[in-house]
Amino acid sequence: MNQSFYRWSSLIVRKMAEEINKSELRSSPSIIAKSRSLWPSVLRWIPTSTDHIIASEKRLLSLIKTPYVQELVNIGSGPPGSTVRWFRSSSNEPRFINTVTFDGKEGSPTLVMVHGYAASQGFFFKNFDYLANRFKVIAIDQLGWGGSSRPDFTCNSTEETEAWFIDSLEEWRKEKNLSNFILLGHSFGGYVAAKYALKHPEHVQHLILVGPAGVSTGSEEKYESVNRFRATWKGVILSHLWESNFTPQKIIRGLGPWGPDLVRKYTAARFSPRYSVEGVFTEEESRLLSDYVYHISAAKASGELCLKYIFAFGAFARSPLLNSASEWKVPTTFIYGTKDWMDYEAAQAVRKQMKVPCEVIRVPQAGHFVFLENRDGFHSAVLYACRRFLSPDPDAEPFPEGLISA
Repeated sequence: MNQSFYRWSSLIVRKMAEEINKSELRSSPSIIAKSRSLWPSVLRWIPTSTDHIIASEKRLLSLIKTPYVQELVNIGSGPPGSTVRWFRSSSNEPRFINTVTFDGKEGSPTLVMVHGYAASQGFFFKNFDYLANRFKVIAIDQLGWGGSSRPDFTCNSTEETEAWFIDSLEEWRKEKNLSNFILLGHSFGGYVAAKYALKHPEHVQHLILVGPAGVSTGSEEKYESVNRFRATWKGVILSHLWESNFTPQKIIRGLGPWGPDLVRKYTAARFSPRYSVEGVFTEEESRLLSDYVYHISAAKASGELCLKYIFAFGAFARSPLLNSASEWKVPTTFIYGTKDWMDYEAAQAVRKQMKVPCEVIRVPQAGHFVFLENRDGFHSAVLYACRRFLSPDPDAEPFPEGLISA
């Protein structure tokens, strides 16, 4: 879990500084969409808005060949019957979940995709075309992220924070009139997906957790290592930042008009060729993704503020999935890149306690963003995980060549 800590608590803070000098993005700045603000973008300290997010998403998804529909799904002002609204206010202002739905073949199983921390559904842009050939694909921005509503985040406990994401996802499901779908979540989105399936197993046919966060609490050795680090001056600073809910996105906002250029350089460096010589993106893809990442990161802080309530300092889950493994009722597939900093052995520990089918698949030449870094391997893993819904004889389906059954 040490590696998780360094990435979750200081990923952008540290890696930006280390990697910016390694790679320069050779492209012109993205054209900024017209804003509803009375102030022109060039005169605003943080040149972004919800309009900018949706516009940058549209530009990124223009690379996709499959037709899709983008909509803002109204989830109301809070969970029905609850006095605690999404934003702890007496206002009845409705909130919305940004949703994209891709055309699929009639009768195809429904695949709902949930992004991770500091991301949005556009991160799956390299997967949509392939998956839409086999599924009805629906991807969302979680409440407080991406192009979805960004209520003031005033949760003050792990329980409230989990409810923020789980209940808003359930209200979205009701509005979309969905049932019997496959639920896929990446990283923190995997944590949310698993918690949702625990509360609403009747709606989820299969659960796919891609490099999920929060699976276990970590070993005693790792606790001791983090405590030793916490005693250093660096640890004292990072611990204070963690408890004060400092997030990497605050750095981007603080940089104002210099933020977009820094994010472009960071994105190019972060997704530089690491596991294969081909690289991850074309120049155009990198430019459009960088523009998108800037706008979803620089917008109003909301869902990102969940971090300290879900994880203790050191990225140790406060309510790890392992603790409820025996209660799972939905068959589950874990997918990890072989270079992922998330520990696949935690998934193996979960499997030992589960009473429903569970498999762990590792994809070579990929890290935490396995769906971008080895798309072919990731797609093969997803199809194999969903063989019950795709094949007339699922038991006869061979395990995909090149993947690792752990």
